[in-house]
Amino acid sequence: MSFFGNKRLIIVLVGLVFLISVVGFTSRERANLTWPEMFFKDAFSVVQGIFYRPAQAFSHFLQEIGDAYNVYQENRALKASLDQYAQVTAELYSVKAQNQRLREMLHAQTNLHDYQFRFAEVVARSSDNWNNTITIDKGLKNGIKKDMAVMTAKGLIGRVQSVANFSATVELLTNYNRSNHISAYILAEQTVNGVKTYPTISGVIEEYDPRERLLIMRKIPWGQKIEAKQLVITSGLGGVIPRNLPIGYVVRVAPDDYGLTQTAYIQPSADFSQLSEVMVVERAFSISPSGELIPNQQFSQPAASIPPVSGPAGTAPAANGGGH
Repeated sequence: MSFFGNKRLIIVLVGLVFLISVVGFTSRERANLTWPEMFFKDAFSVVQGIFYRPAQAFSHFLQEIGDAYNVYQENRALKASLDQYAQVTAELYSVKAQNQRLREMLHAQTNLHDYQFRFAEVVARSSDNWNNTITIDKGLKNGIKKDMAVMTAKGLIGRVQSVANFSATVELLTNYNRSNHISAYILAEQTVNGVKTYPTISGVIEEYDPRERLLIMRKIPWGQKIEAKQLVITSGLGGVIPRNLPIGYVVRVAPDDYGLTQTAYIQPSADFSQLSEVMVVERAFSISPSGELIPNQQFSQPAASIPPVSGPAGTAPAANGGGH
């Protein structure tokens, strides 16, 4: 036993000596490697190449999957931001448009200070009767009455046709089948002895031409000089529609079928395709069945003249006459 134990010890010592010798021999600087070093180095290179290339390809594949997922997440975030931006932009334009309309309505209310205004929103408009009626969100409980004039900041659009407690139906000027005509004035411009005057030319708006989108004003006295771009306003002679409300501008004039009167074609001031907020106008006085003027309680004094109304042909003062 001692021999074999000593033999193993001797073998271990010889192996250590050999290993130390090999380490010492290989650690010094040499020009060439030994054949065992070259053998083991080449063998390890081959084995390393076999496993390195698939591992590197798999690593690149995993990295590409990660990059694609990151791009997908960024794309989702960008799309969400773009959708939110589009929504915010639409809301901004809507608020700007509403602000502009409210400013125009406030300006119109300031100019027409002799009337009582009740602001309302359009809540319904039938596609079958698009040019005939609209429904607003104010009614009897808000002081709305039948035949009150309804306008936007740009001009008259119609009258209240029927009223419920919390809503009302408005008959538009574009309803060419309606029976209630509107008495109106054309504000002409003349120069007499170097002084500009603005005589009023009376007529009646009777219908609407849907093809040309123009109001038709008839019963204009023959011989009156009428030009394009002259302002048309309500006269108030009918006792229902207040006076001096803008209606539109003259586009052209033609004689009637019998050559006794003239017919004017009027471009409405209001945009009937965009009706969102409207104003219901109450005149300063009412007409009793006996024909007497009864001041409304909301006004402390009778209606006075309205400040000048600007038209495309120039600035013309409102006429002393009134509406329906």
